[in-house]
Amino acid sequence: MTSQAAPTTDAQTANRRSEGKPAFEHALAQLAPRLARGGHAMSGLRRLSGGATQEIWRFQVTGLAGVETLILRRAPGGERVSESAVGLEVEARLIEAAAAAGVPVPPVRHVLAPGDGLGHGFVMGFVEGETLGGRIVKSPALAEARVGLARGCGEALARIHAIDAGAFPTLSQVTPAELLDQWQASYRRSDWPRPVFELAFRWLGERCPAPPATPRLVHGDFRNGNLMIGPDGLRAVLDWELAHVGDPMEDLGWICVNAWRFGAEDRPVGGFGQREDLYAGYEAAGGAPIDRAAARWWEVFGTLRWGCMCSGMAAAFRTADPSVERAVIARRTSETEIDLMRLLAGGRA
Repeated sequence: MTSQAAPTTDAQTANRRSEGKPAFEHALAQLAPRLARGGHAMSGLRRLSGGATQEIWRFQVTGLAGVETLILRRAPGGERVSESAVGLEVEARLIEAAAAAGVPVPPVRHVLAPGDGLGHGFVMGFVEGETLGGRIVKSPALAEARVGLARGCGEALARIHAIDAGAFPTLSQVTPAELLDQWQASYRRSDWPRPVFELAFRWLGERCPAPPATPRLVHGDFRNGNLMIGPDGLRAVLDWELAHVGDPMEDLGWICVNAWRFGAEDRPVGGFGQREDLYAGYEAAGGAPIDRAAARWWEVFGTLRWGCMCSGMAAAFRTADPSVERAVIARRTSETEIDLMRLLAGGRA
């Protein structure tokens, strides 16, 4: 005879989480001596709402220099590692390489090891600033920062693309044509015909650029929402989990996608700047001269990519995960169709 466990209630799930937190908190506290000079106590542990795929925890460590705020970026539950992400250990190494290249990033303090009892993740320094895209676009306190932000993003991207990609052999290497095929397959899996998407795939296929002569490290998700901004400008580039090796123009097209402008459509670079300022900063910091036609191709590609991501949320909502979050993102698919029609008509979204 077999027995069947009773369904787990929300209350039981909450109790299990609360039972697990003391052990988690104790294990993290044991790292205090490694996280700060003379570190001996941890306090203020709380989970932040940010982080769509990873856990983000904020806490304080007391050491010889006083109380310092730190951030733990950890796989969900410590062990649920995404197959599509580079891995948190690699992500930490990417951030360290970016820091050495002059890219503003949070300093990595410690990469979790098996003996730490916390799973996969790393601890980094806390950077004060704003990450919410709508506030970055509209806040009066960031008005001065917005003036030079597009150029600053171009400079940061040039430095990212100069990082030795050969130092990261586990990163995937993809050509423009391979990326196009991957997203077309994703679109087909959604099992929902969209004529505008079909037109965009055909347009992109007819104009697909050749693989770059020298593939570069690509951040993969460089956009408003993954940048820490202060009154003085760009303070940190965040979320390196989609990094890969490919055409560096992908990053310059992605930040110009209309979805990341948060309503400021007249400022195509993240809702805060102009393309020419982005390109000027990129070239001035050592990036290759920008091919405007290629930049447009990648902006169309990025718009379609986001549309496919939204469309995939609709498929998930209809089947495995009928959550409000899935539905809210899924409804944005129609926005990308409008953006694509503007782009394909010869104008800019």
